[in-house]
Amino acid sequence: MVSDLIKQRYDLAPSDPGVYLMKDIQGRIIYVGKAKNLKKRLASYFVRESGHDNKTTLLIKNIADFDIIITSTEHEALILEATLIKKHKPKYNIFLKDGKNYPCFRIDTTEDYPLLQVVRKIKNDGATYFGPYSSGHNIKTVLRQVNRIFKLRKCRDRNFQNRTRPCIQFQIKACLGPCCNKVPVEIYKKMVGDVALFLKGRSPDLVKRLKKEMAQEAENQEFEKAAYIRDTIFAIERSLEQQIAVSADLMDRDVVASVEKEGRAVVTLLFVRSGYVVGTEHHLFDVKLNLNVVDSDNLDTTTIKSATSKILEAFLKQYYQAGRFIPSQILTAENFEDKALLEEALSLAKGKKVNILVPERGEKRLIVDMAINNAQRELETSILKNNENSQILTTLQKSLGMENYPKRIECFDNSNIAGTDPVSSMVVFIDGELAKSLYRKFIIKSVKGHDDYAYMTEVLTRRFSIQSDANIGKNGDMDLPDLLVVDGGKGQLSMAMAVLSDLELKRPELKGKIKVIGLAKKDLEKGETHDKVYVWGRSNPINMTQSSQSIKALYLLQRLRDEAHRFAITFQRQRRAKRAELSILDGVEGVGKKRKAMLLAHFKGISAMKMATVEEIAALPGMSKSVAEKLKIALGE
Repeated sequence: MVSDLIKQRYDLAPSDPGVYLMKDIQGRIIYVGKAKNLKKRLASYFVRESGHDNKTTLLIKNIADFDIIITSTEHEALILEATLIKKHKPKYNIFLKDGKNYPCFRIDTTEDYPLLQVVRKIKNDGATYFGPYSSGHNIKTVLRQVNRIFKLRKCRDRNFQNRTRPCIQFQIKACLGPCCNKVPVEIYKKMVGDVALFLKGRSPDLVKRLKKEMAQEAENQEFEKAAYIRDTIFAIERSLEQQIAVSADLMDRDVVASVEKEGRAVVTLLFVRSGYVVGTEHHLFDVKLNLNVVDSDNLDTTTIKSATSKILEAFLKQYYQAGRFIPSQILTAENFEDKALLEEALSLAKGKKVNILVPERGEKRLIVDMAINNAQRELETSILKNNENSQILTTLQKSLGMENYPKRIECFDNSNIAGTDPVSSMVVFIDGELAKSLYRKFIIKSVKGHDDYAYMTEVLTRRFSIQSDANIGKNGDMDLPDLLVVDGGKGQLSMAMAVLSDLELKRPELKGKIKVIGLAKKDLEKGETHDKVYVWGRSNPINMTQSSQSIKALYLLQRLRDEAHRFAITFQRQRRAKRAELSILDGVEGVGKKRKAMLLAHFKGISAMKMATVEEIAALPGMSKSVAEKLKIALGE
């Protein structure tokens, strides 16, 4: 039964296109949807009393209120829906959590001597982009191939403009040296065109043309040029051996497939560029809440297809946001409701027609089947890993005598050099896996000198204080850990317990919520073979070596501790390096606080300052040539 408030609001709902936002009793947005006719769509929730699937039934039980936003067209509603899902991350929506942009190549063909750059954001700036690539490793591999085959410049624009002599890349014949040599623009642009063909996957066409040029140079007795072209052909052909050709039409397309099992789903993308697979990408979703596939092994084929099509639809609506490359053709394994509408939206964003196809046979279907096979393999791997982690965490729960399953584990570690630049780190494991987006860095503010206990007291107080931003999670929830790990033995454990006991007076919800342990390293001199785990109220460490599963649980804690140590040391080194760099300016005669601030504001760091000429520095407000010369000497230039 729906409340009187919802009935009243439903009666006033218009029949226009728009977006609706479902809210729970606390006013949090738990679902965002779009509709061509808001009145009809809301009726499916609040008028029809039976025939709902599990998802809708559970959602309706939690709806206490709703808002609507009217749009002019269904297309506007589609765009607004994706924007609101990204903003509010509703509990019952499929949400694309991986917000990073995958790397692409960028080359500005409007320049005379352009540089091939690796970027993560595609802009409407007139440059040409190639990609995306599924990982930084893949794009670095291709970049090494390009640098080995072609002689484009490698230096950044600032270096290129200010060089007075060619760098080592010219000396080893890996660059034409346009920074200092008179390289004809037409020759350089021809090479840029060859690079573009290579990155587009048109290498066979490039090889054919280069073979003709090689024969022509040999006929003209230009044997050195012919040998260079020959070496280029060999390098391109070696790179071709590593690529998988999947279509003969040389078209750019993305291939998207989704599979679901045991309440988990994987969406896999294959990036096909000019007929070659250049990369793949996997996105994992927990769909137990979102699609309510409670017992997926017992579902019929129609229900599973419906679930995967919903996942595909939700994914595609969000994926091509934020400047991602949109190919002219997208192949999917499933049809979905808003396919035509999404085609229209993507076509508008790209500026040319985009087709979303669901092939049933032929070459395109084979590519889709390849995506499905990759998705199934990734899902099976994920399920196996998740099951193994679940067993390890259950063992950890029993070994530590925890009431709650340790879904979220946090670990803290400190780092400093003789008491200078002290910092602390917080790393988080969710379901036994790194959750790097939840990591936190802390600069120690209230402690002078070296005092590990005081550092940890400050950091834990800041972490679990009601005023802290570090504990704010999705929708404003206070995401507290089930298990807190401090690096150290009984001393650090006692300190952590004292901090939490004090905070419980201000935050009663902390009481009994967090299990705290101390992880101390083994003492080899005493013959200890494993690290020790201390819990409050027990003098001796817990035996974590009784079985293979308990040893795995101990290894998980060690991995967490080592990750916290690595993260803290990395942050401390960054702080120390930054301070060391900035201290260079303090010893320069004529550079006071104002000039130092102006220089840093202009150059954004010491590295850019080193690249500037004396004339450029002297031209800045308040600077003189004599001070600029002293600064360049201090910078080692």
